Amino acid sequence: MLDRTAKDWQALAGQLEIEGRAFINGRYTDALSGATRPTVNPANGKAIAEVALCGIEDADLAVQGARAAFDSGAWSRMAPMDRKMVLVRWAELIEKHADELALLETLDVGKPISDTVNVDVPSAVRTIRWSGEAIDKVYDEIPPTPPDTLALVQRLPLGVVTAIVPWNFPLSTTAWKLAPSLATGNSVVLKPASNTPLSALFIARLAAEAGLPDGVLQVLPGPGGSLGKHLATHMDIDGMTFTGSTPVGMKLMQYSGQSNLKRTFLELGGKSPNIVFADADLEKAATMAAVAVFYNGGQTCTAGTRLIVEEKIMDRFLEMVTAKAQGWMPGDPLDPATAMGPMIDAGQCDTVAEYVDIGRGEGAEMLFGGQRVLQETGGHYFQPSIFAGVNNAMRIAQEEIFGPVLSVIGFKTADEAVRIANDSIYGLAGAVWSNNINTAHKVAEAVRVGTMGINNYFGGDITVPFGGFKQSGNGRDKSIHAFHDYTELKTTWIEFA
Repeated sequence: MLDRTAKDWQALAGQLEIEGRAFINGRYTDALSGATRPTVNPANGKAIAEVALCGIEDADLAVQGARAAFDSGAWSRMAPMDRKMVLVRWAELIEKHADELALLETLDVGKPISDTVNVDVPSAVRTIRWSGEAIDKVYDEIPPTPPDTLALVQRLPLGVVTAIVPWNFPLSTTAWKLAPSLATGNSVVLKPASNTPLSALFIARLAAEAGLPDGVLQVLPGPGGSLGKHLATHMDIDGMTFTGSTPVGMKLMQYSGQSNLKRTFLELGGKSPNIVFADADLEKAATMAAVAVFYNGGQTCTAGTRLIVEEKIMDRFLEMVTAKAQGWMPGDPLDPATAMGPMIDAGQCDTVAEYVDIGRGEGAEMLFGGQRVLQETGGHYFQPSIFAGVNNAMRIAQEEIFGPVLSVIGFKTADEAVRIANDSIYGLAGAVWSNNINTAHKVAEAVRVGTMGINNYFGGDITVPFGGFKQSGNGRDKSIHAFHDYTELKTTWIEFA
């Protein structure tokens, strides 16, 4: 609860019992090799726990168990209403352990405790509960056919699915993958990001407590390069879902083609445009422009990193956004007053610093920030940073930085704003701010992204699909549409004698 102080949260963190072993066939187990690696708190650089470093042998064991569980029918052929009850109980258990999970996420990822309590844990609960409640309300089809025939169209589970999730939203993204894949009857082999596995390992035990049969959910912490590739090329995995970078997503598509053409669904990078017209509510637009890029330290695939502003309000609006940026100075993530925590690790902090140098070298003007801070803590903190005078051809406007760096670009007409917005390899998210309903809708429709806000940013919930166009990926997380990714359509054609 947020009536706790930073000292309260620190005391609770000291009492946590942290599980770092893999979860295979219904129980925690060491990697077969006995290897471990530390997971590190990005706020201070200190090790939190030793975590199993799973390898190929562990993956094969997990896949074998997942396949046996699927073939047994204990979950895959369970009545949808009964699967629903397991998922609902699981959501309730996550809710019961909300404080522990929020702390794990803050310690492991560096996310502010105010976010993990108010956003990440509730999002996971709602995703799992909603998916469970929805599954017994999804109907199969009887198409119109000629006389003396009957056709049945069923949605059947894929089989064994591997889910590879990122480090920036480990709990909520894991829920996005697990909830629909399990609801539709699949067995899942989950590979959390190697540097943020703790919340996934925790909720696996809660799933078993809720009644999920052994082997239906396997959790393998380990390296993406070797373990992830082995899962992606495994001949006994039927589907793969991934959230992460576009270069890795491209490799996973190749691995699918090199193996068994497993169904592969990707949610990848972004360089999202946030378009502000002169007739917008500028106070709200400025507030949300800062949220759009500085939330989670900019380590968000949907971050509004390109702020595209009508030129006649440029100076005034930049002053407003710069003032808002001052409220996003990073601090201790266990302090409920902190809005932005550290970068995930030293490498990511280095990447952000390199892009700041690139932006300066390209001739952009640094209006605010641009420096590492709080280095004495041992953590990886970077200031919120704003570049003005950016041309959309610059690298800082084209490449995903994954940090709190905003590139501000001017435009004169709506057509020019749309052209700039669409001049990107990505197409994940964006927003347009205008009180003219015609302008707002026309621009929103013309920008080629999977999610577009009108007078809001980060809008949406579990009821609407999420995913991208172009090199931002394929498939969709959330909503009933996510069920489609984890099922096969089967037609049965009957002719009466």
